[in-house]
Amino acid sequence: MMSARILIVEDEPAIQELLAFNVTQAGFQASRAEDAEGAWREIRDHVPDLILLDWMLPGISGVALAKQLRADARTKEIPIIMLTARGDERDKISGLESGADDYMTKPFSPRELMARIRAVLRRHVPQMPDETVAAGGLELSPSKHRVSAKGSILELGPTEFRLLHFFMTHAERVYNRTQLLDQVWGTQVFVEERTVDVHIRRLRAALEPAGMDKLIQTVRGSGYRFSAIDQARI
Repeated sequence: MMSARILIVEDEPAIQELLAFNVTQAGFQASRAEDAEGAWREIRDHVPDLILLDWMLPGISGVALAKQLRADARTKEIPIIMLTARGDERDKISGLESGADDYMTKPFSPRELMARIRAVLRRHVPQMPDETVAAGGLELSPSKHRVSAKGSILELGPTEFRLLHFFMTHAERVYNRTQLLDQVWGTQVFVEERTVDVHIRRLRAALEPAGMDKLIQTVRGSGYRFSAIDQARI
């Protein structure tokens, strides 16, 4: 992890310099870009392990760039931490829904930023058993990072994959947001509970083409569960 390459996409030179300094001081490699075009150039030269992405960029915004990155096969699984001065909850949800894995509001401490970088990188390192799991008509292979339903391959992002793996191996049990954060994101991760809702929506959207989205159930006032009982009756 300590040699991970971090791409800093920030148009303010002083902030870019400060971020690069803190990233390298923490033992990571830093590359830089000041806009979306420069970010793509850096990515073409060397795909980063994580992207620090400023919301307000000249030309294409950080949110729009995050959506582009998630739509591209080569970059769709790169972790993204969105950096912004916008602290409104709606802005945070917008940032997460654009594809960001985490969201930090300026100003923030370098120590917290490094903690979040390490936490997000940890989440993208496979830490689950290699055994294939089958439940509710789905088959999930951790070693191949593949989910299939009725013979069709489903496209899931890395966080949704981990979330589905946890649900499938703990079927019929209800988990609240805090429990899911601890089990899927880890206890040392600085992530807001609302993040869980965003990833649940993404997971359902990924399962919907196969008609499997109803496997992820909302239990009002309690949380979420994976249940194949209703599916089996259809």
